[in-house]
Amino acid sequence: MEYLRQVDFAAFAAAGAQERLTQALLGLESGGKECAINCVRVPPGGGSPAGRHTHVFEQIYYIVSGTMDLEVGGQQFKAGPGTLVYLPVGVPHRNWNGGTESVVHLAMMVPSPAPGQPIAIPAPD
Repeated sequence: MEYLRQVDFAAFAAAGAQERLTQALLGLESGGKECAINCVRVPPGGGSPAGRHTHVFEQIYYIVSGTMDLEVGGQQFKAGPGTLVYLPVGVPHRNWNGGTESVVHLAMMVPSPAPGQPIAIPAPD
């Protein structure tokens, strides 16, 4: 079991500033039974690949750097470094980077999605 997991920030830097990147830190395939955690970099102008959507699990973001724009339950927010964002089960949401620098955040899913379970479910308009 790997008890310490480290984000490879050098890989983020090497990939180029305009590419969205996700690094899996914990999940079913790496020993996580109850949650999944990814580190995600969203370039300026990027956002949720699924657009406005919901989940059958709780999702939590912790903003490491940059400012994330969000729409959660019909309300808009800005979340800067040090902010924890809580997205309850079934609440429509989307996020995007409306700023000029990349947003780096931890994305946690609790409980961890089951194999074959859709991660994002399109939200009705």
